[in-house]
Amino acid sequence: MEQVLLLNTTFEPLKVIDWKRAIRLLTLEKVEVLEEYDREIHSVTFAIKLPAVLRLLRHVRYRKKHIKFSRANIYARDSFRCQYCGHGFESQDLTFDHVIPKRFGGKTKWANIVTCCYKCNRIKGGRTLKEARLKLLKKPVRPDWVPFLMITIRVKSVPESWRDYLYWNVELNDS
Repeated sequence: MEQVLLLNTTFEPLKVIDWKRAIRLLTLEKVEVLEEYDREIHSVTFAIKLPAVLRLLRHVRYRKKHIKFSRANIYARDSFRCQYCGHGFESQDLTFDHVIPKRFGGKTKWANIVTCCYKCNRIKGGRTLKEARLKLLKKPVRPDWVPFLMITIRVKSVPESWRDYLYWNVELNDS
């Protein structure tokens, strides 16, 4: 049967749940229905349309977890902007740079890696900021929030009713 998209009170996607759990949450009055499928579920005493998108009525806070050090999270932390020239780029036009080069003992960690465009990366090379005459827009730090949240959806095609509630970083095709 159908799967249901569960949103936080702030309309952020939390997870995909099965229709049985969705019905339990609905009967416990923990969620509100935002979108429905055309199918109905029948019991002995009532019939309801199968929910497609639910929103929690009470906010669920994220536990502060270890934030994964990844290229996507670095780009999100730096808002897809080169930290030297300040221009915004698509992810395919970015790389990352060691502020203190590896040859000078620079580590690959949150406090030493910044988002960088290819042009500025070539200018800096393996030099220090002073040697390359570059300045950082902001000091790199480990974020205390999840910069990039991705929900893996294990369905063959995303239902049309979900599309307004998901954040996409690619153009949607109807094919």
